[in-house]
Amino acid sequence: MPNGFNFAIAGATGAVGAELIKLLEEGDLPVSNLKLLASARSAGKELKFRGEPLKVEELKQDSFSGVDLAFFSAGAGTSREFAPAAVKQGAIVVDNSSAFRMDSAVPLVIPEINPEDAAAHRGTIAVPNCTTIVALMALYPLHKAFHVNRVVAASYQAVSGAGAKAIAELTSQTQAYLAGQPVKESVFPHPIAFNVLPQVDTFLDSGYTKEEEKFRNESRKIMHHPTLRASITCVRVPVYRSHSVAMNAEFSKHVSIDQARDVLAKAPGIDLIDNPSRLEYPMPLTTSGKKTCAVGRLRIDWAFENGLAFWSWATSS
Repeated sequence: MPNGFNFAIAGATGAVGAELIKLLEEGDLPVSNLKLLASARSAGKELKFRGEPLKVEELKQDSFSGVDLAFFSAGAGTSREFAPAAVKQGAIVVDNSSAFRMDSAVPLVIPEINPEDAAAHRGTIAVPNCTTIVALMALYPLHKAFHVNRVVAASYQAVSGAGAKAIAELTSQTQAYLAGQPVKESVFPHPIAFNVLPQVDTFLDSGYTKEEEKFRNESRKIMHHPTLRASITCVRVPVYRSHSVAMNAEFSKHVSIDQARDVLAKAPGIDLIDNPSRLEYPMPLTTSGKKTCAVGRLRIDWAFENGLAFWSWATSS
């Protein structure tokens, strides 16, 4: 389109919505018009885009007339209710919730891994869970080279993954704790300040959480690897932004450290930060805000045959 695209963001006042606005400001996509959508209680607020104020509108069924591309990040229930209407009105929906990820008719896409899947969309493209993205950005190039059979992982997930209220809760709890005042929790089931919670999302009958189940199922779909054996423990840590995942992977082929480093150094969207002699590895404080993923701490896994252990990191919204 010569004059640019018409965009809409559903969930514009949330933490992810703010990041989407920032990405559109900084990105190369030509923006002709931007519509900011949110719940009725947020309607009327003003947010800035490229220095100009934009009024937030209430998200309704008829909000997408003339919209070319609609980003949804307002929860699965909202996506299920409004995304079909957006598609009917001619928009392509990019959905950041869990609503359509495992729908066989909806492609689940990480651009650096399976961009060709997006071409098969029927109006909706699903964005994977944040932990899945962080892990697969490092795992997939290694899989292409050496074929992964199974992976055991542990995530270290920032509070931003739970939204703007979670970010505020970490701040308020930290201030209260340091001031010797009572610590109150509302977003998380226990205090997150100065704590580690071995639970992200709700528990299933299997003993895993929904977040952990997402990792296995989404990894299989994205990599077109239905026999992948994957197990993860998802942990919430008192970090504002940037998720990290410690992974132990077993491959069909022998893999050396030099081979793995060569593969990762050439992989799109990856920064290889792996210099243990100089104590250099990815950390939230030094790499937060980047648009790439980082990988470090590469070493031969002592527990797996043809195994590799590594640390993967990426900024979370």
